[in-house]
Amino acid sequence: MPTKRHSIKDIARTLGVSPTTISFVLNGKGPEKKISTEMIERVTAYAKEINYKPNMLARSLRTGSTKILVFMVEDISNYFFSHVGRYIEEIAHQRGYRVIFCSNENDDARSRDLITLFLDRQVDGFILIPSSGIRDEVAGLVKSGVPVILFDRYFPDLKTSYVVIDNYAASLNATRHLIAGGYRHISFVTTDVEQVQMLDRSRGYTDAVTAAGLPVSILRVPFTDTYSERAKDLIRNHFTTNCALDAVFFSTNYLTQSGLEIIKEPGSKPITELGILTFDDNDLFRINTPTISAVAQPMQQLAEELMRIMLLLLQQNGKATTEPVQVTLPAELIVRGSSVPVPQQTR
Repeated sequence: MPTKRHSIKDIARTLGVSPTTISFVLNGKGPEKKISTEMIERVTAYAKEINYKPNMLARSLRTGSTKILVFMVEDISNYFFSHVGRYIEEIAHQRGYRVIFCSNENDDARSRDLITLFLDRQVDGFILIPSSGIRDEVAGLVKSGVPVILFDRYFPDLKTSYVVIDNYAASLNATRHLIAGGYRHISFVTTDVEQVQMLDRSRGYTDAVTAAGLPVSILRVPFTDTYSERAKDLIRNHFTTNCALDAVFFSTNYLTQSGLEIIKEPGSKPITELGILTFDDNDLFRINTPTISAVAQPMQQLAEELMRIMLLLLQQNGKATTEPVQVTLPAELIVRGSSVPVPQQTR
């Protein structure tokens, strides 16, 4: 049988004092309200004895705030998303907020269900990596004055706050790095989603190889297959049918991991004969042989910007912002062993 939840009124009745006094003590305002040390200790001891937990819903109705934020991403187990989330959690904790983490699997129906669920629970704000079909839901949050920030990607035609990196410049510079190293048949392996960040990465690659007079070679893996054997089959077939391939640029870290597995299979072109570059760094890439060159996103800085904007929006007390805060940060190219220049005689 469930244990009864004790209320402030229950504690007040038992101790023979007013609910206001109990509330002040439990909220740490006893000294400020000149409540005696003896009473503070008495209330605190009894609350501990009965394992008192505050009713967060009742508190939110009184204060208009639950002190809870939502961080919704594609997959919270992904190295990049989980690390940004960890930084956000620490900053939020320092400011008295708690963070709920959830994954939408890049699925619109799941995204809508999660947004509705957390709205019903009156969370204070959303940091969202949106799936491609929830533009109207995001617009509705903004119109309603709910603090919402888009992360990693955004809707170009929607005025909302966001924090992203310059995906186009990062991809352009990374591809130019491979070209400068003597690679002439560079393939770009990406997902087939029509999202601004992936489109910018593809565009950066395409512009770089086209400007250098090199052939464009792009493999687009269906997003629903990215974590399956189907993705590996597609990448394996792409490598097999492109015998001249001398470098591969992967648009995500999870595609890179699948690609490395295939490259290391018996009968595949040796990994030392391919230039390899990934978007998003990972501990795995620093210890792989050879170490993998990567476009590294500034995870801590991204988290700091997201929380800076979120706290700013929260201060507006539910009023819709007239001018969204939009931040674009640069990424860093970390050059490692996988993209060493091709020997001069083989160019």
